[in-house]
Amino acid sequence: MSDLARALRGARAYDLEQPRYAGAPVFPAHEPGVLINLHRRHEHGSGEQRTSASALLVMTEHSGTHIDALCHQAYGGRMHGGVAIDPRVQTSTGFTELGIDTVAPLVARGVLLDVASALGVERLEPGHEVTAAELELAARGLAVEPGDVVLVRLGSGALWGDRQAYMAAGGIGGDASRWLAARQPLAVGADNVAWDLPDGYDPELGSLPGHVILIVQEGVHIIESLFLEELAAEGVREFAFVCLPLKLRGGTGSPVRPVAFA
Repeated sequence: MSDLARALRGARAYDLEQPRYAGAPVFPAHEPGVLINLHRRHEHGSGEQRTSASALLVMTEHSGTHIDALCHQAYGGRMHGGVAIDPRVQTSTGFTELGIDTVAPLVARGVLLDVASALGVERLEPGHEVTAAELELAARGLAVEPGDVVLVRLGSGALWGDRQAYMAAGGIGGDASRWLAARQPLAVGADNVAWDLPDGYDPELGSLPGHVILIVQEGVHIIESLFLEELAAEGVREFAFVCLPLKLRGGTGSPVRPVAFA
């Protein structure tokens, strides 16, 4: 058995995905979120003992726990790396560059910046905008290194079953996204609906500045609507992180089930 297999065998797996169902919280631009309906059912009197059921699943790429592809955002008509938006790149069936199908499996060191706990609260107040200074506080004693996946906890993941409360949660401010970008992470993620404060505004970049800073400028993927409560409850700040986006050709994002091993 390899050293890696031995390490995983003795590790606990923390499921970081929120459950998916119709009516779950979703950013307004991505309604209707998730719809699942049985189109085949187990029926009596079918003529044999074996019966079969299956469902039609409809969901937007950016519903539930998901990761953003680099084609998800543009600024000034250009995506990451200066790729211009034109009919060759942006087609009716997806993007020919920077689609989610180009994203390799994310296997990296993960770190948890538990801002809520660092500030001595169970969860941040509704509308709280996380600052760079608060990330510094949450990272005290923990090195954030290039290539890490950095997960930020506001504490709002525990509110997933209360859509109104979850949607009112805060987000990551522009200066906090700049602080993270300077540390060159592979990806970042948070337990809120949009990473950024949904109705926040940056004087330089406008709305959702973290999406511009991280995705467009730096090529850093964003994972949203994470469940981080178990990691926080057990004081896990450093872990092995695995996340596998679906190979949706030309997709702007993908539902994911990220896992932390510690």
